Amino acid sequence: MKSDKCYILGIESSCDDTSAAVIRDGVLLSNVTASQAVHEAYGGVVPELASRAHQQNIVPVVDQALRQAGVDREELSAVAFTRGPGLMGSLLVGVSFAKGLAASLNIPMIEVNHLQGHILAHFVREEGDDHVAPQFPFLCLLVSGGNSQIVLVRAYNDMEIIGRTIDDAAGEAIDKCSKVMGLGYPGGPIIDRLARKGNAHAYEFARPQIAGYDYSFSGLKTSFLYSLRDWVAGDADFIEHHKEDLAASLEFTVVDILMKKLRKAAKDLKINQVAVAGGVSANTGLREAFLDHARRYGWKVFIPKFGYTTDNAAMIAMAGWFKYQDKDFCSMELPAYSRV
Repeated sequence: MKSDKCYILGIESSCDDTSAAVIRDGVLLSNVTASQAVHEAYGGVVPELASRAHQQNIVPVVDQALRQAGVDREELSAVAFTRGPGLMGSLLVGVSFAKGLAASLNIPMIEVNHLQGHILAHFVREEGDDHVAPQFPFLCLLVSGGNSQIVLVRAYNDMEIIGRTIDDAAGEAIDKCSKVMGLGYPGGPIIDRLARKGNAHAYEFARPQIAGYDYSFSGLKTSFLYSLRDWVAGDADFIEHHKEDLAASLEFTVVDILMKKLRKAAKDLKINQVAVAGGVSANTGLREAFLDHARRYGWKVFIPKFGYTTDNAAMIAMAGWFKYQDKDFCSMELPAYSRV
């Protein structure tokens, strides 16, 4: 039986995490995620394996999200789902499930852009939470394995990308450098852990000279690779002996590049509300840089909880809740898309 409350089920399946969440009147009731360890052996996400795992995980994950929320599926007001961007095979699992569930319950569907979902994760509230969300307009640094963007957020449905990477993303560069060092996958958490023990100023790597607010990390990646090659030629055990300093210097360089452009955007646009989102926002060095900028430049910074940095359905349900208020529903025929 339908209640007078608004219950949104969110479904996220853009890459290798199958996630479902339930939000009631803007408050998160559950957020369940099944991760896929199978990709670690391959040093990256294998699309075919990812889509198969989503097919296995989607039903139990949604069922668990509803159970944890104490919500019956007949109470749902709408189903929000990640339409893209992402891996097409993975997206199709979530999109197809959302369509089937919405049709069976005769409730509307709400499509969500995955990247905008990351930004709207800052508005996720939990029961009894004294959480403070950013005020519009604000700047958001969106950094992940596939994206590095500076986004001007004027409203939940009015976002403008004012800067983006012209080649590699920050997370991608870190992962590739970690792989070159033989540290494993995913590289982000490994580099983060090692960097805490190293000297961030031990080594210098190339920094791009790109106009405006755009980023480039391919030069840094190449500089790291060539430097490592020369050092290893003189000492076969160089990486093992210096991995903490290498990780710290790499992290410092990436964070410095990110923050320099963000500072310029905040100054030019006269905005002091600044947020960070995406998988790389879990990085300790980047989080510390945000807190440092809050002290030095008077920014009001917003750093997500660790559970909302990686791909999760809470952010999709939150975006869906915003759209539901405006009755911004989508057609059952709408296809998934892999790129923006």
